[in-house]
Amino acid sequence: MSTALQSELESARRAAGVSQQELASRAGLSRMTVQRTESHEIDPRLSTVIEMARALGMDVMLVPTVLRPDLENFVRAGGKYLAQPPGGDAPPSVVDTLIAK
Repeated sequence: MSTALQSELESARRAAGVSQQELASRAGLSRMTVQRTESHEIDPRLSTVIEMARALGMDVMLVPTVLRPDLENFVRAGGKYLAQPPGGDAPPSVVDTLIAK
């Protein structure tokens, strides 16, 4: 499992103001599992990561490696189409559409 993913989960937990114990309770895990995952002591199961993410209001998405750079650029651009030709009208971004709902 990626240590970057484990760090992202910890950052999301801290940003949400959730304790390790509270996350563990929400995710149906032990506090020790959350602590060991965040400290990179263990290589957590995918199911553990999915439950931790779900409890933080996040989804885990598996992306084909070949599509990852394009997807990362799309997300960094706020869901807007990149390399739109000058004068072309781009449709509303995915992010704008979701925020409007």
